[in-house]
Amino acid sequence: MKSRSNLALLALAALVAGGSAWWFTRVPVVPATTVGNAPLVRTLQFSARVATRSRVDVGSTLTGRVVQVAVAEGAQVKRGDPLVQLESDELRAALAQAKAGERQAAARLAGLRGSGRSVAQAAVAQTESVLAEAQADLRRTQELVAQGFLSAARLDDARRAVGVARAQQAGSLAQRSAVAEQGTDVAQAEAQLALARSATTAAEARLAQATVTAPADATVLARQVEPGQIVQPGRALLSLSLAGPLQLVAQVDERYLEQMRVGQSASVLADAFPERRFGARVLTISPLVDAQRGAIEVKFELAQEVPAFLREDMTLSVELETARRERALTIPASALRGGPTAGKARVLIERDGRVEQRDVRLGLRTLEAAEVLEGLAEGDVVLVGPPLSAGSRVRADTSSPLPSSARQGTREDAGSAVMNAMGR
Repeated sequence: MKSRSNLALLALAALVAGGSAWWFTRVPVVPATTVGNAPLVRTLQFSARVATRSRVDVGSTLTGRVVQVAVAEGAQVKRGDPLVQLESDELRAALAQAKAGERQAAARLAGLRGSGRSVAQAAVAQTESVLAEAQADLRRTQELVAQGFLSAARLDDARRAVGVARAQQAGSLAQRSAVAEQGTDVAQAEAQLALARSATTAAEARLAQATVTAPADATVLARQVEPGQIVQPGRALLSLSLAGPLQLVAQVDERYLEQMRVGQSASVLADAFPERRFGARVLTISPLVDAQRGAIEVKFELAQEVPAFLREDMTLSVELETARRERALTIPASALRGGPTAGKARVLIERDGRVEQRDVRLGLRTLEAAEVLEGLAEGDVVLVGPPLSAGSRVRADTSSPLPSSARQGTREDAGSAVMNAMGR
């Protein structure tokens, strides 16, 4: 019995020793991938909203009571169509008064150019006749005084009569000059007529302002006024979306600014119409950064006919393609060791059953894959498991395929990045 127990103990000891030897000499199996060429695409995903290029709030330039609102939300209007009508009785009375003043000024000017000139000409002729008579009387008086038939006092009277006649003639000539085309009376009458016409124009303009009209072809987005309300200048009565091409406006985290370019293609999808995907292109990238959100505004133009289901301010999902390689030597991002710096990184490869470190230069990178420009060749086996020491023995397991995103690129959610940056 004792010999059998000893044999059992010896067998157990041998088994433990063998297990320990196997444990310390075993070759670890590490997940790996074979380097190969494949398409590599990098995209960004974020939300955008639908907007027209021009959106305006329409209001009144007068203070008044609303009589009628001629449109409802969603209505299509043309340039000049009436939208809101204010009370206008007082404005119409003011216009009638201005027109009466204009007619009065016009009549005065016409009178000066017509009968006024005739009267002035007749007055000139009359004063010239009176002056000629007074001068003739003066000559006769001088002769009679010289002959002694009249006294010197009579000569003084004749001279005074000539002076008076000359003064009257000068006055009539001045009056005729005043009613001439370039005269002062005509100029004053023309100025009064121009002033009256300006008053009429102003009254007409104020009356026209009582009707709020559409500034251009547009769609009524919102109506903030009802009949009976008192409105004032500066208050928005209607919101209009001016007719024109639709745009998509998105807020994208500033970290992705380097990846975006004007003209890049995007795929757009509305949650309400998941089967109706359509294309867009980057139209503008704002030169400013929103300091509160750390985001930049990006505008897109539609690359095809506008889908009928689009609505102003509708939220859409945008997938923007920021880079593409039709054929690139690609490895998964999990194979990069120590973090890429300045486009360079280090990877571990399996060569002849042992671990070998290799420095590589990277090109296009996504969250899950990277393009290798230098340092690896097609067919190399890159380890993606835990870190191992260079030279240690290893067995690479390439039987488990990597996710397709690791070879074809990834979608980076730039919209979530913007939300995470709120308040920073």
